[in-house]
Amino acid sequence: QVQLVESGGGLVQAGGSLRLSCVASGRTFSTYAMGWFRQAPGKEREFVAGISNTYIADSVKDRFTIFRDNAKKTVYLRMNSLKPEDTAVYYCAAALATSRRSDAYIYWGQGTQVTVSS
Repeated sequence: QVQLVESGGGLVQAGGSLRLSCVASGRTFSTYAMGWFRQAPGKEREFVAGISNTYIADSVKDRFTIFRDNAKKTVYLRMNSLKPEDTAVYYCAAALATSRRSDAYIYWGQGTQVTVSS
């Protein structure tokens, strides 16, 4: 069992930056592929970035970076040049292998809200 807790969301102006963190419980964090997804109001949850083999969504690849620290059992999402359309609840998730598909992920955090004002 893995529990995931996100933090680092908030309100930021367009062009600003945020770093999201996701801390995992459990002893096997390093064996999981980790991903970040987001869901905006009225929209489906969408893939943002994954790491094990690293994938970044085309919509954010020039602005977002995913990285992990296995010793801290933490995965990060660094977001630069934020845009109002990045406003969403951001979720981290754990899977057995990196995937862009949400149904590949076994464990999910509760999410952290990111709001980008124009």
